[in-house]
Amino acid sequence: MSKAASLTRVLVAYVVAIAVGAAWLYLGPDTDHLWLDGLIADVLATLVIFVASRIHHNSSFYDAYWSVLPPLLAIYWWSESTPEVNDLRAALVVTVILVWAVRLTGNWIYAFPGFPHEDWRYPMLKDGKGSLEPLVDLLAIHLVPTLQVFLGMVPVYVAVTRTGRDVGWLDVVAVVVGLGSVALTYTADLQMYRFARTKQPGQAMDRGLWGWSRHPNYLGEIGFWVSLGIFGLATSPSDWWWVFVGAVAMVALFLGASIPMMEERSLERRPSYQDVIDRVPKLLPRPPRRTA
Repeated sequence: MSKAASLTRVLVAYVVAIAVGAAWLYLGPDTDHLWLDGLIADVLATLVIFVASRIHHNSSFYDAYWSVLPPLLAIYWWSESTPEVNDLRAALVVTVILVWAVRLTGNWIYAFPGFPHEDWRYPMLKDGKGSLEPLVDLLAIHLVPTLQVFLGMVPVYVAVTRTGRDVGWLDVVAVVVGLGSVALTYTADLQMYRFARTKQPGQAMDRGLWGWSRHPNYLGEIGFWVSLGIFGLATSPSDWWWVFVGAVAMVALFLGASIPMMEERSLERRPSYQDVIDRVPKLLPRPPRRTA
């Protein structure tokens, strides 16, 4: 299937998913909790994507959902909030999320070759599960990431629905961290694409940002979710003890799953990657160690 035809099918699935979620929000029963309404709509939309994935036998239908849903959820919460909400802060939050979402979704569209391509991690999760494979697909590939992203969006809910404090220096920090993190991931991805076009067989990337951190793209992604936590903190400092729970969950996801899976795969395909592991830090950047 061509890339254009594949993207068209993904687009149709997303339109249906968003329509189902919107139908719940505007036509369905009211739970009296704006955050719960958003969560139910999010899960319903995810189930639509799951059905599309099963129909096409390809879980990569879910790939872009990670970045498509957050701005829609933030805008919905803001539109349904009270008039006393600080609109400047809400606009700053939504702007950072939109910049992140456009970049990440655009990066996926650029790199996606079309079906039957499927993210290499999905078969690792599904293979050998037998009759449990559909359940693994539903939970591990669709619902758990959706809940993870929703947890990361909790401070956004605080920022766009609560009156909170006036916009101040913490909001400036949140904007700088958020947009800086997007710039970091963009630069890291661009460097990797350029390297991929000229690399020799078995060669491992250790140039540019990748010479200071083995996963600068993941570092930028974590930084984005931290920026959302800072927005929540700026709105309600007394909630400091929980507004970063989503960011902590993202760190656990990358350190506990994404990075180990990526490094195992890199070592299998490029044994020289062990030299990169020995010299370059995993996540937080520093000058690489020199080898004799």
